[in-house]
Amino acid sequence: MSNKRDYYEVLGVDKSADESQIKKAYRKLAIKYHPDKNPDDASAEDKFKEAAEAYEVLSNPEKKAQYDRFGHAGMGGAGGFGGGGMNMDDIFSQFGDIFGGAFGGSFGGSRGGSRVVKGTNLRVKMKLTLDEIATGVKKKIKVNKLVQAEGVTYKNCPTCQGTGRITRVAQTFLGAMQTQSACHVCQGAGKSIDKKPADADAQGLKRQEEIIEIDIPAGVEDGMQLSVRGKGNAGPFNGAPGDLIVVIEEVAHEEIRRDAENLHYDAFLHISDAALGASIEVPTIGGKVKIKVDPGTQSGKVLRLRGKGLPSVQRYGTGDFFVHLHVYTPTTVSKEEREILEKLKQSDNFDPYKAQKDKGFFSRMRDMFN
Repeated sequence: MSNKRDYYEVLGVDKSADESQIKKAYRKLAIKYHPDKNPDDASAEDKFKEAAEAYEVLSNPEKKAQYDRFGHAGMGGAGGFGGGGMNMDDIFSQFGDIFGGAFGGSFGGSRGGSRVVKGTNLRVKMKLTLDEIATGVKKKIKVNKLVQAEGVTYKNCPTCQGTGRITRVAQTFLGAMQTQSACHVCQGAGKSIDKKPADADAQGLKRQEEIIEIDIPAGVEDGMQLSVRGKGNAGPFNGAPGDLIVVIEEVAHEEIRRDAENLHYDAFLHISDAALGASIEVPTIGGKVKIKVDPGTQSGKVLRLRGKGLPSVQRYGTGDFFVHLHVYTPTTVSKEEREILEKLKQSDNFDPYKAQKDKGFFSRMRDMFN
């Protein structure tokens, strides 16, 4: 994750760049590093793929928002969640949006004008406990998705003659205008089914269950979406598969509250422990720990356990664990307990006004967070 360059840096734009600026920057890099202009240049091909990956994320409002919040971890880590990055079919399939028909089939795609039709994405929800989020976890899920059926053969689409595009000529006051659009029959793939087994649909696909192992990074948050590249529905006419979108659902902990990377716990003290001091046990992620409560501790004091929170999903460090101390006040007392309390009430040590009158505001605040 840490080896990948920032997507904004790759395209050479600021985080405030709008859609047109992002598209313009990508177009410039795509032309500069296109394989047709840089044959047998592995470095140029890597930069070409890197720019395409950056554009795929930053041109999509949902993915861009996810990246801005979580960085590469929000995209599933290095090379796309689950590995692999973008392949050439993925890249050329998006060229229509960038270059239109300006480059035809030679520069805009690798299939003589036809394009790779990408399958639809699958979306699944995954519930995680706070303990699993703290360490990261591998999970296996079963998905029912469209896959390429075996034994399917293809032929050129009779409507577009295998080009994947329909050309129309319209007469305008400027003269004849020629436009091209993706073939509505083959969706731009340039193919149609020749032969298929009985269990395949009209696009050569069938439903099949698959068990997929997902590596969830530590520190993910509720609502975060991770993309597993190439694990969605297969594309029509032997096209590229879509992605599997994993939506994180955080299961609320019974005792611990989460605030980003920081964790919070409410500890209730016996009045004698607050007055005399004590050692109490606190449940943290990874096990219970004992902490010292100083004599004279006031209700509302917060103790900080540094580094006992959650790791940042972007690996920027680890949060803290805050213990909020509350002195328990009984709602009912016996006759004997009342007599004891009435007697203690007469002591100067139990007079809250006398104890605090010599302390200023900032001194009291400092005591709260020591």
